[in-house]
Amino acid sequence: MNSAELDCRQPIGLDIGTNRIVVARSVGGRPHFEAQLNAFVTLPHSRLTEGLLRQEGVFFEVREREMVVAGYDAQRFSDILHVETRRPMLNGVLNPREPHALTVLRSIILKLIGRDGGESQKVVFSVPAPVTGAEASTAYHEASCRQVLTELGYDAQPIVEGLAVVLGEMEASNFTGIGISWGSGLSNVCLAVLSLPVVSFSIAKGGDFVDAQAALATGELATRLRILKEQSFELDGFSGDRVQNALTVYYDDLIRSVVEALREGLAASGRLPKLDRPIPLVLTGGSAMPRGFLRRFEQALRPREFPLELSEIRMSADPLNSTARGALLASLC
Repeated sequence: MNSAELDCRQPIGLDIGTNRIVVARSVGGRPHFEAQLNAFVTLPHSRLTEGLLRQEGVFFEVREREMVVAGYDAQRFSDILHVETRRPMLNGVLNPREPHALTVLRSIILKLIGRDGGESQKVVFSVPAPVTGAEASTAYHEASCRQVLTELGYDAQPIVEGLAVVLGEMEASNFTGIGISWGSGLSNVCLAVLSLPVVSFSIAKGGDFVDAQAALATGELATRLRILKEQSFELDGFSGDRVQNALTVYYDDLIRSVVEALREGLAASGRLPKLDRPIPLVLTGGSAMPRGFLRRFEQALRPREFPLELSEIRMSADPLNSTARGALLASLC
């Protein structure tokens, strides 16, 4: 057995996100990441098409009269057929309106991490912080993910997503600071001191909110807006392009909502820590990746008026893998 194989038997970090599922493993002493799109499309079943999909190495399963194509292959077929991908998760948790939700989620997780080899390998998986008024949905989501991982043979332990960001990004400050994960379904916030969460919450707005609202305003498919947003969109004021303008409007709405929730959450906690030095604030997540996002966030936050002194406000160097990295660190402790 070589060193890479030995490391791959060690604990795993798993970011179960609305848009992507990312697994982090320690390989040669460094984190190694793999990901799949958390999405699927269904195709009518035929033996000919099934054989061709297998020949092409497409990630799919046959269920009754349908073929369910999942992961990044679902995006390929979505583009070919000009249809929206379907999502196992909605607003950061299992989609209650999607009958395939849990089975597709299990299939994607199984593809990424396989079954445990019989040694009760530890998996730390991300869960959203509760949204006020929706605590039951987050509890059901956490229990369902744990059940999937346990059935695959793993010792499954949850970590709140915002705390995973702190662990993944703030070793230099002894895991003290504010982490904000801008996901597709939710935006997760955590203030932690020495790795202990002090304030943790999420709000029901993320990249999907931006895509859906901009799609309504422009008549475009939300899936296509998501791809445009990831490839070429820049938060740099208004332009003559209606799609760019719609994305800008709803991005500004998202940023304002998170900043207001952060201020209110800190003010309402009544137990802000007495810190002897400024703390970092780090942004991660796919929805924070457009150029100009950090500048827009700093303008909305107004650091001089913030209740805690900040040493820096920065974007993660690896925003798509930050949560999985923090979950991996937690799994190794």
